[in-house]
Amino acid sequence: MTEKEREMFRAMLDALPSLVFVVDQDVRIQECNAAASDLMMADRETVVKRRAGEVLHCIHSSEVPNGCGRASFCKNCIIRDSVVEAFQGKRIVRRRTRIEFIRDANKIEIYALISASLFSFQDRPLVLLVIDDISEIAELYRIIPICSVCGKVRDDKESWMRVETYFKNSWDVDFSHGYCPDCFKIEMNKIKACNKAEQGTPADADKPCR
Repeated sequence: MTEKEREMFRAMLDALPSLVFVVDQDVRIQECNAAASDLMMADRETVVKRRAGEVLHCIHSSEVPNGCGRASFCKNCIIRDSVVEAFQGKRIVRRRTRIEFIRDANKIEIYALISASLFSFQDRPLVLLVIDDISEIAELYRIIPICSVCGKVRDDKESWMRVETYFKNSWDVDFSHGYCPDCFKIEMNKIKACNKAEQGTPADADKPCR
């Protein structure tokens, strides 16, 4: 790879808003992009060869002297498990998790999607680890006020609207409509009752079809 190609690759990596890491089997960082450096508040030279939990300031990385990956909690770490599975040949795509870390002596938590893919560079197996911060979306789901009777939701302007309208206005999300199994059964029973009323006795005919 020429120096110009390296510069282009670096520029492309840094343009990505997701946190991107290249890690080894012990989740030691071999490379990272600008977004990852910003979160870690450290430059690449500082974080290379260190374990991800240490440079991400995971609250569990300092629980034992040996650091990231050695505490009892680390056995359930989604990031480490995803890297291990990727090295075993499994491609991990957008696995949801919650990450707790320390920032300026305060505990911070983010909701994230973890992706991990195995690749080879200069005959060395490595994993591309991508972390997408979805805290804003997770918070949205946690705080949306919804009417328990009609199902309408309230936006930040105190307006009540259908769920479909809210997501269209806020996130440009379109809905497709159908029937869940329970509602499908109810609607089919209504249609059958309607057909019987049309063909039945005068008493049946007085019953509304809908």
